[in-house]
Amino acid sequence: MEYFLQTPQWADVQRSLGRTVHEQSGPGWSFLAVEEKNPAGKVLYAPYGPIADSLEAFDAALAALVALARKCGAAFVRIEPVSAGFENAASETVLRSRGLRPAPVNQQPELSWIVDLDRDFKEVLAGMKPVNRNLYRNIHKKDVTFRTSQDPEEIRVLLNFLHMTAKRSGFKPQSDEYLSQVARSLMPAGAATLFIAERHGGPIAAALAYDSADTRTYAHAALDDSHRKLSAGIPLLVTLMADAKEKGLKYVDLWGVAPEDQPNHKWAGFTAFKKSFGGREIAYPGTWDLPVKKLRYGAYQLARKTREKLRELRS
Repeated sequence: MEYFLQTPQWADVQRSLGRTVHEQSGPGWSFLAVEEKNPAGKVLYAPYGPIADSLEAFDAALAALVALARKCGAAFVRIEPVSAGFENAASETVLRSRGLRPAPVNQQPELSWIVDLDRDFKEVLAGMKPVNRNLYRNIHKKDVTFRTSQDPEEIRVLLNFLHMTAKRSGFKPQSDEYLSQVARSLMPAGAATLFIAERHGGPIAAALAYDSADTRTYAHAALDDSHRKLSAGIPLLVTLMADAKEKGLKYVDLWGVAPEDQPNHKWAGFTAFKKSFGGREIAYPGTWDLPVKKLRYGAYQLARKTREKLRELRS
């Protein structure tokens, strides 16, 4: 899989947001790293990176990140390895042996849900819950149609639905300004597509997807609450998958899911929805830090733990 957060297109998004981005590569490895601010100072963050095809290549990438961090004055490097064998239980030992330590929180999901498209789409449909297949095949009987757009101005359709969802459920979506800039950067380049469900000429649901060389990432979605009984979000997502299949992509990444043993997790509802489309779970080691300025990083960790203890005492 090619991870969208490690693509040149995502680098363009970050630069359009005014952030400093570094891209480097070598034999068997590459990374996109963004300069971020942290109480410890500057941080060099590689979301779902570095990418490496072997442990040796990973070590080379890590050395390059450290050298870059020293050059730009970063206090530490923050990484999320997703390759080079880091999908197994031994990954923690490998990472700790290189001086890495778990970050306070995972910045990207530690668990994701993948639907494989490298087969006949009838097989993809067969892996879904019957209700999903039936909605996809019969939603037209309810006068619901689907279309795609790569016009950045139409991101307003999705933003309006996100506002409705936020008001109803209390969740905090990313800002309109952020998503609008993402749309302006990615949609004209063909790296992002807005999928819109319509009824009687008006939109009732929308989803934004990002495309890398072989993977479509289901990034943001919401619907009009007044049409909730139609469940248009389900056939909309199947349409998104069918379109990805037609374009020759191999995977659809439905993004973060909750662990099975945490039924009260804040993502539990989203997780049940995503798993109803068939697919498989993929686990990553999570977010890890490698201190470069060790004293400053140690002070940052101590201050963070002190704040946590004070919050516990007050609660």
